[in-house]
Formats: sequence, C-alpha cells, structure tokens
Amino acid sequence: MRKLLSGNEAIARGAYESGVTVAAGYPGTPSTEILENVVLYKNDIYCEWSPNEKVAFEVVAAASCAGARTIVTMKHVGLNVAADPLMTLSYIGVEGGMVIIVADDPGMHSSQNEQDTRHYARFAKIPLLEPSSSQEAKDFVVLGIQVSEQYKTPVILRTTTRVSHSRSLVELQERTANPKTIGLEKNPPRFVPVPLWGRIMRRKVEERMGQLKEAASASPANRIESRDRSLGIVTHSIAYQYVREVWPEASVLKLGMSYPFPDQLIRTFAASVEKLLVVEELDDFLEEHIRSLGIACVGRDFVPGIGELSVTTLQQSRAKMEGREPDAIPAPKYAEELPARPPVLCPGCPHRSVFHALGKHDVIVTGDIGCYSLGTFKPLNRLDIILCMGGGVSMAHGLDKAGDPRTVVGIVGDSTFFHSGITGLLDIAYNKGSSTIIVVDNRTTAMTGHQENPGTGLTLMGENTIAASIEEIGRACGIRRVRTINPYDAEQTQKTIAEEIHVKEASLIVSRAPCPLRERKRVGPVRKIDPAKCKACKACLKLGCPAIDGGGAKPRINGFLCNGCSLCEQICPFDAIAATEGDSE
Repeated sequence: MRKLLSGNEAIARGAYESGVTVAAGYPGTPSTEILENVVLYKNDIYCEWSPNEKVAFEVVAAASCAGARTIVTMKHVGLNVAADPLMTLSYIGVEGGMVIIVADDPGMHSSQNEQDTRHYARFAKIPLLEPSSSQEAKDFVVLGIQVSEQYKTPVILRTTTRVSHSRSLVELQERTANPKTIGLEKNPPRFVPVPLWGRIMRRKVEERMGQLKEAASASPANRIESRDRSLGIVTHSIAYQYVREVWPEASVLKLGMSYPFPDQLIRTFAASVEKLLVVEELDDFLEEHIRSLGIACVGRDFVPGIGELSVTTLQQSRAKMEGREPDAIPAPKYAEELPARPPVLCPGCPHRSVFHALGKHDVIVTGDIGCYSLGTFKPLNRLDIILCMGGGVSMAHGLDKAGDPRTVVGIVGDSTFFHSGITGLLDIAYNKGSSTIIVVDNRTTAMTGHQENPGTGLTLMGENTIAASIEEIGRACGIRRVRTINPYDAEQTQKTIAEEIHVKEASLIVSRAPCPLRERKRVGPVRKIDPAKCKACKACLKLGCPAIDGGGAKPRINGFLCNGCSLCEQICPFDAIAATEGDSE
C-alpha cells in the first residue's frame, strides 16, 4: 500500500515498521511532527516529550542498551544539548538499534542559527544517514536500526526542513518485531566508561569505524547513477532532488550514508567522469574530504554554503560553471505594492502585557527561544539579546555580575524554563544574583505547535500527570521573592514588575495565562474604539496588537482579529475603548 506522507510522518512510520518500542524527544521545528505521528502508534511504541534533548537522549540510550529499538528526535540546536551523552554512547555502544533523528534548518526558517549536523557524526565517530525523500526517510529509519544493531552503534539520521515537510508517496510495510529480550546485562566493562575500560572502548570505536568505512561503499543507501560522463556530481539529501532537475544529463553519486565516507565508491565514481562537482547544503563537508583523497573537484566555488539550496540557486550555479551570466531572479510583481509585514505576537497574547510594562522602565532584557522573541520588534522594543534555550535566565545573571548599570530582567517561557532555565535560576540564587526573572507561562510549548510540557499536566500519550509548579521550583532553588501575576490585568502586571525590578535581590515573576490560540476561544468580548472619545494619542498602538489598525487618523479595532484581552481598554487614558457584543466593527 502507498500513502502520501511528509518526511516527518514517514520517519514515524519507519519507527513503527522497524520495531521501535521507545521514542523520546523535545519539540523543535522542523522535527516536531515526528513524535506527534509516532504517538499514533502508542499501542506499540512508548513515546514522550522529555524536558530537554539531553534527557530524551539518555532515556533512549538506556533503553537501547537494554535491547529495545529506539529513536530520539530533535532539531539541530537540540543536538548541542545532547552532545555530552552522544560522545560517550559512541564508546559504550548499544544493543537494540538506536537512531538519533536530527532535523537541520538551512535558511533558518525557524532557528537562531544554521548548523550542519554532519560534523557531529564525524566528531562522535558514528554513521550518518541522509534521506532525500519521504520514501527514504522511512526506509532509512529501518536501515539505521539494522546498521545500529549490526555494529552496536547509535546512528544519526539527518533531515532538513525540506525533507521534513515535503510530501511524497511512500510504500508501506508491516511491522517487524524486535527479537531481543529486554534487560540490561550486568557487565560493567561493557557499559561503564571509567578510564580503565573506556580506553578499551576507544580502540573498539576505531575498529568499528574501519568496518563501517568498508560497509559504506557497499551500502544500499549510496548509489551511482551513470549518464553523461563529462560531468559527475556528488550530492546528498534534498540537494539530490535539485541536482536531478538542474543537471538531468549528469552522472550522479547519490550519498544516503554519507559518513563514514565511502572512499572506495567516491574514487570509483571520480575516475569515471571528466569533471567532478560537489553539491551539498551548508558546509563543505564532502568536498573537503574528497579533496583530501587527492581528487580534483569543485563545489563551494560555485555552490553557496549559506542558506537553503533550491533549483533556482543551482541554476545560477550551473550558469557560473558554464561561464554564462546567471539569470536575474525577478522579484514578485506584487512585492513592492504590499506593506512590510513583520512577525508579531498574536492578538490576545498574554506576553504582550509583560513587554508593555517593561517598556516603562530603563532595563536590559535578556530573552530566550520562543514566541516571546517577538518582543524585540517595534513597537514593543523590549528584548535586547537572545542566545539559546535557557540563556534568558543565565545571561541575565551574567549581565548582573558584569556590573551593567541598568536593572537586568530575564524572560523565559514555561517549556524553556523546564528545558534549561531551572539551572540558571539556581545559579542566580546560589551566587547571590539580583536580576529579575519573568517566566511567561502560557501553559504550552506554543512556538512549535502547542505540545505538552512538565507544567501542563498531560503527557504526549494523553495521560494525566503532575503539573510541575514553577513557583515551587523557584523557591526550592532558593529564590525568596516569588510572585504570580495575571498578565491580562495591566495594573497588577505593571505594579508587580515595577516593585520587583527595584529590589536588591533576585526575584521570580510567573506571568500565567493560557495561549489563546491553543484555547481556540476569545479571552473576552471584542473591543471597539469610540471615535468621539478617541484623542488619537496612539497609546493603544504601542501594544503592537495586530487587531488595532493605526493607518487612519484614529486607530480602529478589527473585530475579526480582536481576542478580547482588554489590554487596550485598560491602558487607554481617555476611556475610548469598550467591549462590544458584535464580532466586528
């Protein structure tokens, strides 16, 4: 049977077909939908959203060491968080197959950086698979489990945004049961990497790499497509699909198992063509190695290493190679006629009130990864620096200890707080910091599509569970000043923030209100501006609410967009805004 699946859906199906019984991860675009589809097989697969990627990795690693077949999912920056256990698991190895699914985001569609996960495979000395279609996404999970068990190694399956979200037909197969009996063997020399045994493990890693290097050239994931021999192209992942469109006549070495490098296959292919081109997305990972083999090739001279590749991009690369002037990429005809539309917080977003209140004070605000990153844009202008998950807490402490003359406020979301904000808060308390930390708790992991987290009281598998208290965690860390506010109460929000940023010790404010997009209902009645009372002071426009139109002489509220949060009504100095029964003006 064939079915139209996205790459992420196909990966979930591959986990099912290969006999996976444990799956864990942390949501992050473009990987999120994998576990959201794995949970559809919850009768056969236990799956969970873990607090962060490191925890997810360790859960799955232990299950694999006990003989279970497993997957762990994350986006590229998540592997940074899980890198610690990754490096040592390479030494320990696994018993049941373990596939580490990492989704890169070339072009930074929803990420703070571009990062090429292929380097981690070489760094950790483990195999790397790269699907170029939904069919391969499914098949490579199955292949990854097989390779993992044969060589007792974790395997990275690297996807990209296009592979994750593009849809194509997939041939479905039946589920294969795991023949192994589950249970961790009591064998410390096998599983305990203290130096005495770790040195032996290290040598075994190199022996394994030698075996894998030979296997890579014979892997069914790698193939030579012989056509015109005047040009041969080495490529991988989604770039293969673009190459086939732009150079349909060229011979191609398509690498699905791109690490360990299949040297024998590369040499054979290079010897069969007159000129060799390497087309790869992001870093010159393959090109650098091919050159090290003494094989002449071109790549980065013509193919850009920044941003996402596309057919258009490679058409320009071909023109440059052939000495032609690349065709200009015409701008869409309508682009100049439309006003700029920067991303904004949604109508009724509870975070807006916090940023508006901070705007009344001369403070430095350290931010984090989430919807609240949008607080940096006009007209809120209330977020000054972002680094990584949990950095909103730790960086606030760093600025505080550096002696920044302004008061420092750190902003972090609830899911990010559980992910990696707790340790930063503990650091502030332990080292006697004085920054104010605000957790904007909208009761979900909103930016990636409203996944559950340890504070929501529900697991990925739909089971009721504990709802971790941010306030109690703060007190347990040693924070004495802990406040909870309703962000839709503008007066309370402004008063609380004003009080806490002026105390000489650390404080924690929990701003709690559910995300209205997840609730799928208005916060309150639609608001309307009375033009007779409105003085055009434009105070309401400083909220940056997309439901308020400031294009005319006086602002207007679009009733179809208004979520009824009432913040505009509360801050209007002329009582010109009030609730209305209608849904529009």
